[in-house]
Amino acid sequence: MANIVLAFLEQREGKLKKSALEVASTAAKLAKDFSTTAEGIVIGDKIDNLQDATKFGLTKITHFNHAELLNYSSTAYTDLVENFAKEVSASIIVFSNTALGKDLAPRVSVRLSAGTLMDCTALKNDSGTLIATRPLYAGKALMDIKSNTEVTVVTIRPNVFKAESFDGSQSEVVTISADSLNLKTKVIEFKKAEGKMDVAEADIIVSGGRGLKGPENFHLIEELAEVLGGAVGASRAAVDAGWRPHREQVGQTGKTVSPSLYIAVGISGAIQHLAGMSSSKYIVAINKDKEAPIFSVTDYGIAGDLFEVVPKLIEEIKKLKS
Repeated sequence: MANIVLAFLEQREGKLKKSALEVASTAAKLAKDFSTTAEGIVIGDKIDNLQDATKFGLTKITHFNHAELLNYSSTAYTDLVENFAKEVSASIIVFSNTALGKDLAPRVSVRLSAGTLMDCTALKNDSGTLIATRPLYAGKALMDIKSNTEVTVVTIRPNVFKAESFDGSQSEVVTISADSLNLKTKVIEFKKAEGKMDVAEADIIVSGGRGLKGPENFHLIEELAEVLGGAVGASRAAVDAGWRPHREQVGQTGKTVSPSLYIAVGISGAIQHLAGMSSSKYIVAINKDKEAPIFSVTDYGIAGDLFEVVPKLIEEIKKLKS
């Protein structure tokens, strides 16, 4: 089926995102499954860590370089990806299911008359046909889907496909100065909380819910996340109450996450929340209600008062680290 598998490597402020390496590795594995090759495309200005992507099995990485491309432009990025995909005869194009990927992938799909498989958690070659698995019904079920078009656009869920380097792999890097840019739309500025890790990409997440009783107690979540080197998350109830910003919300109406470790503190476990974190590798819950739904999906559960458990947990982790 596949001619070339093309990986879109996302950068932010001149640095490749962690998800870009997952995309590179996934594209290379797909290429191997389909007995073809994989290439990468990255759009931006100077990319400080571009070499990081060269060991994940891509034969070549093409960097379209221009100062005006440092921040995302839906029009310019779509033009460049579309034209490059046609140039290399790409039949599978892989994006990460980030905010940028969810905006760019459908635009490219329309331009190429391609089928689009979004938020995939597994990909495989079935007798020459790409089969993708994605969750549905708030994560209660998994569905296998395929595209019948010549070109297929795929977005993969961050932290699900691990970035695995290929032994002896070293991609060729080609830098092209982009010109005649279509900059009708452009992101002017990113505003972020300094030092705050994005829950969508974090490998460890500590989330707090209504059980914390108020925003003044979220320092427990922040301290636990800090000692673990993780990100702070929140349930919809905590966000709706104004205790935490929406960017930290985990769940069906927030962000879908797949960290190695997810710790839910004072979260009962409504189905909407479970839909956003149930694919985590290990789940730990701390809740005084033994019957809380969150315990149905946990690997480890602590039925106790979070105001007693969390400080002791922080203390023990600090002892281990010291």
